[in-house]
Amino acid sequence: MSLAVERGVPAGPEGADPPLLSLRGLSKSFGAVQALSGVDLDIPAGQVSALVGDNGAGKSVMIKTIAGIWSPTSGEIVWDGKPVTVRTPRDADVLGIATMYQDLALCDNLDIVQNMFLGHEELSHRLLDETRMELDAKQTLADLSVTTVQSIRQKVRSLSGGQRQSVAVARAVMRDARLVIMDEPTAALGVSQTAQVLQLIRRLGKRGIAVLIISHNLNDVFAVADRLAVLHLGHLVSSGPISDYDTQSTVELITTGTLSHPERGPAAGNGSEDPKGVLP
Repeated sequence: MSLAVERGVPAGPEGADPPLLSLRGLSKSFGAVQALSGVDLDIPAGQVSALVGDNGAGKSVMIKTIAGIWSPTSGEIVWDGKPVTVRTPRDADVLGIATMYQDLALCDNLDIVQNMFLGHEELSHRLLDETRMELDAKQTLADLSVTTVQSIRQKVRSLSGGQRQSVAVARAVMRDARLVIMDEPTAALGVSQTAQVLQLIRRLGKRGIAVLIISHNLNDVFAVADRLAVLHLGHLVSSGPISDYDTQSTVELITTGTLSHPERGPAAGNGSEDPKGVLP
């Protein structure tokens, strides 16, 4: 497995820590279809970044490229200040990148403990160490303030949508994930379950874990995100602190890729060094 291939990486401000993840000129094409075009984006540690865009904007392509499902056509992925090659999901896992798609990859017929340790079971004298796994699972859920499950031995099929998200997040934390990518984490959830998931996302940020959420729900985005990035037809058209945006400007960027009144939009700064935060 070849993960890190060092090349020259531009240094940030003196004394500043590099972003946990940086995309530099990332492009991906499928034959004649250009799904991503020269994307520059920074994902800082300990912050929640939201990636938004219309259907077909390139959101899924971006996260699958970061997750090692697809290799970029050009550009590079920089992890902790060092360029890396992520060829497989296993490479991403070794780096500490956990991706949770909408199906969460949970096994309904297994219980919470079995799901959290699936493929990473603890052994003692060549036998499953059930006691240790139960204690570790219970402690991880407690650390994340997940208190709504009745028993860590209940089948996942019996859990609500919010509880299933909690189990998937706890599994990522248990595996020492440093970046958690969540694809539509609140889709099809009720109000109380959505609030539960958003609280869980905030707790991840407070633990120093970077979170990248992909969502069509701008209410959720503005409720939880520290930073915002907008894709339009494969181009990153704007990114910056969430305080630079409002719902109106974000919708306009999503639908048109630009702002009719740039002076009212993001104040500054995306990865493309565009002073208004909006590409033409």
